[in-house]
Amino acid sequence: MGQIKFPKNFLWGAAASAYQVEGGNTNSDWWEWEKRMSLKEKSGNACLHYERFPQDFALARELYHKAHRLSIEWSRIQPSAKQFSFKEIEHYREVLRCLRENGIEPVVTLHHFTNPIWFAESGGWLAGNSVKQFLRYVSVIAEALSNEVTYWVTINEPLVYTYHSYILGNWPPQETSLYKARKAQNNLARAHIRAYRLIHDIYRRKNLKSPMVSIAKNMQPFVPCDYSLRNRFAAALRNRCFNFGFLDLLVRHKSLDYIGLNYYTRGLVDTDGWGIYNLLLDTCTKGHSRLSKNYLGWDIYPAGLYTLLLGLKKYGLPVFILENGICTNDDRIRWDYIYEHLKSMHIAIEEGVNVIGYLYWSLMDNFEWDKGFGPRFGLIEVDYNTYERKIRESARKFALVCKGSELE
Repeated sequence: MGQIKFPKNFLWGAAASAYQVEGGNTNSDWWEWEKRMSLKEKSGNACLHYERFPQDFALARELYHKAHRLSIEWSRIQPSAKQFSFKEIEHYREVLRCLRENGIEPVVTLHHFTNPIWFAESGGWLAGNSVKQFLRYVSVIAEALSNEVTYWVTINEPLVYTYHSYILGNWPPQETSLYKARKAQNNLARAHIRAYRLIHDIYRRKNLKSPMVSIAKNMQPFVPCDYSLRNRFAAALRNRCFNFGFLDLLVRHKSLDYIGLNYYTRGLVDTDGWGIYNLLLDTCTKGHSRLSKNYLGWDIYPAGLYTLLLGLKKYGLPVFILENGICTNDDRIRWDYIYEHLKSMHIAIEEGVNVIGYLYWSLMDNFEWDKGFGPRFGLIEVDYNTYERKIRESARKFALVCKGSELE
């Protein structure tokens, strides 16, 4: 059997976010929201990663990971509008140094869905001063951690955030308004553009090597359920609005050093009318998809990764796959998912897409937001009674890819 070879110095690894693994993020809007909601499961101690990060990074090293994406919990750093916790800044400095000591490149996310309670109570991303407040936090972190970080992600999945928080209304602050969604989206775009410039300014002033700054953009191919005019139009509209419109804006403002891509599934478009909500939100509910699905019912569609990577080629920027993964209770399916997506990624690389890294989501099982602890995404299994870690067989197989940068 032949070998599929990937580029040298490719950044292989996995990802996680602070709120989903650390536990005890009591100053976050999500923590406050969980207390008010009748959720089946609350984040609580999560995976106790805040205390156990040295153990977790040792496991990542054992699996030959070359990079790890983490997030910094804003609500820890800035528990009130006028207070920064230098104890917590030092904690994250220790986290980054621990990664470096294990030979793992940090990829640092500044905003991964959660906000400090004070920020949310002052209007969150709808407030007129939201960008200014975010930039204060970014400035403090970039100044403190610039010596440890090359790869920055300012904001994780801005359109997923606005979709769940301001359109579906199933995440805090539970609004249902296209107008508010658009306003929040605009503020997130402005926040990224200005944070990009701020981070670069700090590195220049400190005579440091120029950083690589981007966002993490969730994308999915939108496939018409049938080839009616309305479904084809809706698929094209969503591709424009959800996949490429936000990136086009950031590219015009020259605020991306690479494109951070998160990819999980496709969208099967089946509209019930010509209304704007129908065109943007309707999906097939008639069971037409014959594809295998993950634990959450998402279609498994490796070809979509190839399609999106080819679509990103037009920007002429490096592409870093910051999230790609599956929640399943069958680890054989997890490896099949990784294998097929890596093959799709390799075809895109062969066709000239400059992919510089692949991070599986996630390093370990974690708290999957409003879905609780049921969805198991991890390369590493977590026993939530004892917090024992156990490396899954899929992680061992992926480790061979990470070690040799090749796939059987």
